[in-house]
Amino acid sequence: MGTEIIPRAPLKDAWLTEYNRLQPLWRTVQESSRVFLPISISRVNQFDAARLDVEMSAMLKEQLVKVFTLIKPGLLFQYEPELDAFLEFLIWRFSIWVDKPTPGNALMNLRYRDERHVPVSGNEVRTGLEGPGLSVYQKIWYCLGTVGGQYLWSRFQGFSAFRRWGDSEQRPLARRAWVMLQHVEGLYKAASFLNLLLFLYGGRYRSIIERLLKARLVYESPNMNRSVSFEYMNRQLVWNEFSEMLLLLLPVLNSALVKKFFSPFSKGKSNGTADDEAECPICHSLPSIPFVALPCQHRYCYYCIKTRSEASRSYRCARCNEAVKAIQRQRSS
Repeated sequence: MGTEIIPRAPLKDAWLTEYNRLQPLWRTVQESSRVFLPISISRVNQFDAARLDVEMSAMLKEQLVKVFTLIKPGLLFQYEPELDAFLEFLIWRFSIWVDKPTPGNALMNLRYRDERHVPVSGNEVRTGLEGPGLSVYQKIWYCLGTVGGQYLWSRFQGFSAFRRWGDSEQRPLARRAWVMLQHVEGLYKAASFLNLLLFLYGGRYRSIIERLLKARLVYESPNMNRSVSFEYMNRQLVWNEFSEMLLLLLPVLNSALVKKFFSPFSKGKSNGTADDEAECPICHSLPSIPFVALPCQHRYCYYCIKTRSEASRSYRCARCNEAVKAIQRQRSS
């Protein structure tokens, strides 16, 4: 039985036919790979990063102000806008300018990405977080918009308030400049509110500057989770509620009755001595203007007994718990 031999020419034609048939399918696969991977950046992380940057700037400002505590009071207050701009510039210079995240972004595992040059090829996109950092153009405009813009606006507002442009007695040019300033501020607030709504809906560009520059915050590492410790938060909530309860209860408590209740448990102090009788039972100091409560004749400072008796008509003596009906100046012996 002989073996059938297929000629080479028909075999080559069959391969070419199959290749031509699969070529459109391969192009379709390539086109489908050029699709952005859907990524969702936590809005809470982005807001927390901004808040942490503000707290970091305030912390640096507090430490810098302590350095100038011995200089003339009020001198540093005149240059507060320059101080804020200087600190914001330092944060920008050592973070965004050198392609590093700000302190808040670093804690929240975020970095800036240039959305204009995000790769779309299927071989380059693996997690959806790829992409170059900000360009030099974006970095400079970010500094001018955040640091320079806030400084100029603060100085302009302070100058207009000092010159009292908003007064009706001012000349028409200053009045029109003040009205225009108010309109610009209103438009900026409206644009910021609209940007906030867009950010809450889409999760991109938390500020107007970021939206204009196409600078988006994305995760720096796809495997780093948000670690939140609620221990400190719970402690703060407990102490906050406890302090609010004390502020609510202290005004309705009778301090004299509370002191009388705990006086048997106090140690190390002798009651009824001449020194104790000479001191004011409220501030525990020798009265500069001595007054006595009637009818018990116990000695008080004028300010202490006057404020207590005016605050409560049914005030009782802190020593004997007898109702104070009147006060009079102690006669010198």
